[in-house]
Amino acid sequence: MADRGQFENWRALLKSALGRTQEKQRVADILGVSSVTLTRWLNGDVKPRPQNLLPLLNALPEHRVALLPLLRAEYGEALDEMGFIDDTPEEIPSNFYQRVFQAYGELQPPMRSWSIGDLILLQALRQLDPGRVGMEITVVRCMYNAQKHVVRSLREMMGRGTPPWSSELQRPPMLLGVESLVGYIVTSGHSVAIQNAEEGQSPYPVRWLEGERSAAGYPITRGTGIAGCLHVSCAQPNYFTSARQTLIRSYAELMALAFEPDEFYRHEDIQLYVMPSFDRQKKAFATFRQRVSQVLIQAARDHIRMDVVQAEQLIWQQIEDELLVSESF
Repeated sequence: MADRGQFENWRALLKSALGRTQEKQRVADILGVSSVTLTRWLNGDVKPRPQNLLPLLNALPEHRVALLPLLRAEYGEALDEMGFIDDTPEEIPSNFYQRVFQAYGELQPPMRSWSIGDLILLQALRQLDPGRVGMEITVVRCMYNAQKHVVRSLREMMGRGTPPWSSELQRPPMLLGVESLVGYIVTSGHSVAIQNAEEGQSPYPVRWLEGERSAAGYPITRGTGIAGCLHVSCAQPNYFTSARQTLIRSYAELMALAFEPDEFYRHEDIQLYVMPSFDRQKKAFATFRQRVSQVLIQAARDHIRMDVVQAEQLIWQQIEDELLVSESF
């Protein structure tokens, strides 16, 4: 990310950022101006109108932190008069806490878990990605094996996103282990932010999604127990400033309300394995819905009370067993 101190003014920063013809044309297209007009802005021949500045910042999110104070130095109060604000996240709005606490008091599990989780994800997405630069936020939960009395894998519980990702999590089911970034976060209990997917080898285990340029995550904890991880992917590099990382932490702390007390596990109970590749897991999950239906039908025949959530949990554990057995050979 550019350092404000390296440049005399915002034009100098943009000249450096838009050095390639293709990049200049891309930004011009986003702004709805010609590349000639953009060049005249950079040369100081024409001064862009204040209403062009927010789209300009949105077009160059990796330079946003450095660019905004340089624009303020020239435009001053004109930015504030038109309602222009710095969208660097600060805190979760207090009225949103009230909405979450109200939902927590009124709803019963499992509806409470899903409703509160989705409510938090939508608010987090609005606050972390107001310019819609491209973001996906997912909740990853521990898969507790009641027979083994350990957590051997993790799975994505829910998610929300802006393009290039879907508004709701639509990926096929998959189990994650110690080979993943979320696995490291849950095992270590520490937050992680990786600012650029292209800056060589990461010290953390990570499998980048298509279009993912930076990533951050924070464990979901209550006391000394851990339930999972809040994971954030961004289509832009260098997006996770310290302020945004602090905000992710706040949302992860609030997300603890989406979990029941018995869904938080001791550190010594988390023993993640290396899970097979996505391609190998796809075959195992291809019949997931069919297997859930079969379990429910058999439970009805045997006069055993079982709901869909319980049946799904049973099949998740069966598939986990099958994948770990196949991985050991």
